[in-house]
Amino acid sequence: MQSMQVLSTDANLSTDDAGGVRVRDLRKSYAGGVEALRGVSFDVLPGEVFGLLGPNGAGKSTTIGVLTTTIRPTSGEATVGGFDVALEPLAARRASGIVFQDSVLDGPLTGRQNLMLHARLWRTPRGEAAARIQELAGVMGLSDLIDRPVRTYSGGQRRRLEIARGVLTQPSVLFLDEPTVGLDPAIRYELWALLRDVRARQRVTVVLTTHYLDEAERLCDRIAVMHEGRIITEGAPSDLLAAFGEQVLDVEAAGPVAGVTSALRAAGVPVDGALEIGSTLTIPLQNGLGDAAVRTLRDADGVVRSVALRKPTLDDVYLRLTGARLDDQ
Repeated sequence: MQSMQVLSTDANLSTDDAGGVRVRDLRKSYAGGVEALRGVSFDVLPGEVFGLLGPNGAGKSTTIGVLTTTIRPTSGEATVGGFDVALEPLAARRASGIVFQDSVLDGPLTGRQNLMLHARLWRTPRGEAAARIQELAGVMGLSDLIDRPVRTYSGGQRRRLEIARGVLTQPSVLFLDEPTVGLDPAIRYELWALLRDVRARQRVTVVLTTHYLDEAERLCDRIAVMHEGRIITEGAPSDLLAAFGEQVLDVEAAGPVAGVTSALRAAGVPVDGALEIGSTLTIPLQNGLGDAAVRTLRDADGVVRSVALRKPTLDDVYLRLTGARLDDQ
């Protein structure tokens, strides 16, 4: 496994009591000694979109469960909107909204009835709730569907209604747990636009879990990459990618990979940080050396089967740190 500088959370970072999230040394162990969280710490500033990125089993949903008071931590501290999730769970819930990974909508009820029921549970005055539902139906593109039974909605329409439900009571923090999982690309793009609109309209802080790389890059101001219950790196997506390299060279060797690295070194192309998986090498490059590296390998007779140059992705960052891919399920 290659090393990489980890951008750690600043212990002195301050969150606004009315809108931020603060997590310190969060741990969760289940029966049998399974450690789901192993000392997770991070801050989310008011108005930020903060992503927890990682494959299934990394600890993302457990973290969200603790922050939304559905899972009790083994140890550590967490506050949402200034309220301790362990000591003040009801206040923390009132400060937050959530869109769960699995649907929690009642299929036989209409969209309006689902939203009104949620408003009643949070004791929102009926007139205020009705006006808010009408507004959100327009924002979410549900005006023509709001009085139809939810069981007749498509997957994307259900997701839009669940987002409306999550922001109905005007929370200061919105949690989105894999909000677009299982949806086709066109619907995912549509929901991203809606989420950006909701964030701008409500000035809400968003904590998002996802294993979709493009989702994290498009929506998040900062991300924390999780692996086996820990945060292994944190920062703005652009910063994490810049730290990896300007370009990535993907090489399938025709023989021993040493032939590839020797040819590149002889041409003055650094291969420090190259990651080897079987006969394939992934090599991060800086200083515009990509074209020279490609020419070198194509001119080296019998050294490579294929060579391609591309931009780095968050998957490359994760692969370098863990030896696994973010989309491994």
